[in-house]
Amino acid sequence: MALIRDSKIDKPPEKLRLDKWLWAARFYKTRANAKQAIESGKVYCDGHRTKPSKAIERGMELKLRKKSDVKIIIVKALSDKRRGAVDAQLLYEETPESIANREHFAELRKAQPKHWSTFSKPNKKQRRMIHRFKQRDSV
Repeated sequence: MALIRDSKIDKPPEKLRLDKWLWAARFYKTRANAKQAIESGKVYCDGHRTKPSKAIERGMELKLRKKSDVKIIIVKALSDKRRGAVDAQLLYEETPESIANREHFAELRKAQPKHWSTFSKPNKKQRRMIHRFKQRDSV
């Protein structure tokens, strides 16, 4: 019985659920978050929308969208155990085009102003100024 158990530990799985792999590769903190991202269409597997139970293999291409970042990665290894960040980075390889695109968009974000002016109600000082301005025009 011990020999069977040891052979299962040493041998990595050949296929693995997509949500479990995304969690193990540290793209999402929980499997529930990974499942939600997959179901909401933020994860594409070989160019198609997919389901959390999709069995992935080595060599598959995944497209992940998180906020404004889009990563295109190739699955290099499978693991159903969540380990450290260094080990998790060995599970995948990001394509050079994806890296270049992310760097380009990061530069564009840095060039834009940090705070967008949003419409909000005037505060007390601004209301007084508006009131004075209207009083001056009406006289």
